[in-house]
Amino acid sequence: MKERKIGTLVIPHGISINPVTLNEQTLMRIRQAAPEAELVIIKNKEEWEQRADELISKTEVVFGRLPFARIGELPNLRWIQQDFAGSDWLQNFPDLIKKDFILTNASGVHAIPIAEHILAMMLALARDFPYSFRKKGKHQWGRRGRVIELDGATLGVIGLGKIGEKTAEKAKGLNMKVLAIRRNPERSSPYVDQMYGKEGLYDLLSQSDWVVIAAPMTPETKGMIGERELKSMKKSAHLINIARGSIIQESVLIKALQEGWIAGAGLDVFEKEPLPPDSPLWDMENVIITGHFAGSTPFYFERVLEIFLENLRRYRFGEPLINVVDKWRGY
Repeated sequence: MKERKIGTLVIPHGISINPVTLNEQTLMRIRQAAPEAELVIIKNKEEWEQRADELISKTEVVFGRLPFARIGELPNLRWIQQDFAGSDWLQNFPDLIKKDFILTNASGVHAIPIAEHILAMMLALARDFPYSFRKKGKHQWGRRGRVIELDGATLGVIGLGKIGEKTAEKAKGLNMKVLAIRRNPERSSPYVDQMYGKEGLYDLLSQSDWVVIAAPMTPETKGMIGERELKSMKKSAHLINIARGSIIQESVLIKALQEGWIAGAGLDVFEKEPLPPDSPLWDMENVIITGHFAGSTPFYFERVLEIFLENLRRYRFGEPLINVVDKWRGY
């Protein structure tokens, strides 16, 4: 296939792309993958604004995140490689959905750390570690038998993407039964005992001892877990959310936890972040709260870079890219 000559490749600094990660070795690998491209490093938003007149007309490829509001101004943009997974930001920029460019994300980068985070929450809740941590803080010896086992329990995964499937894989190692929902239930998984389409939500909720939300944030999933859904769960069940806070109606979840509709929750994401100090969730003994860091890993940029370099090779030779986002669906 004919090789494509790449014009200007813009790499803005951000959270994962910074002077440490974007070192000379990294830049050398990028230059080797696209030797004819003009490489432009943008260190901050101020530098982009200063150079915008120069770069707007010639930017072809972006690796990282430019100010979202400026993307629509790039007439020759052909491809953006996000250094993060979620694409729900598109909901705030509907004109970009129609714009003719390819958007690829970092899906898969978080699969291992988030799956481990989910299991950590499940094990901590199953063994009632929050009780022991409270006792430790008071220098009190505490014993109680209100614990459960994961072995033989049923896990329900809402959203069987790469994170959901990695979670299912680890759950099978604990001898759990796994139910899952994905948009195309015809796609099987060796780690799932029963696959459902979205119409199987209530079957999954009613059977599961643990429910994990790993779905993308879209208009379809926003607020999808409300009163009917929470009341469909077992009273002994726990809910884990590592996806987006707005997928759950938080006020209803608080009521469910207060009134015992479900047994507890592990929450890494919330409708409003940081979680306000006056949220009742802070003081609930049956809730574990972490500050939206389930995806953190020392290997983050290393994995993002491998996705980008593979896609850069494919883009150069006119091959289909991996991790392409359906901009209309938002994932």
